[in-house]
Amino acid sequence: MIPKDPAMLLSYVNMKLRDQYDSLESLCDDLDISMSEIVEKLKTIDYIYDNEKNQFK
Repeated sequence: MIPKDPAMLLSYVNMKLRDQYDSLESLCDDLDISMSEIVEKLKTIDYIYDNEKNQFK
């Protein structure tokens, strides 16, 4: 289960991207979660996904 709080979600997702996944798409596919839901939730705290760096910034 992923965190519901946007700040905790940011930390969780960036850690997973850094340590286990080469893209947001692969993380979402593997964990069976909605990519758009994550992107939209992190936009609420002004973070967007950077494909080149494979992290939310």
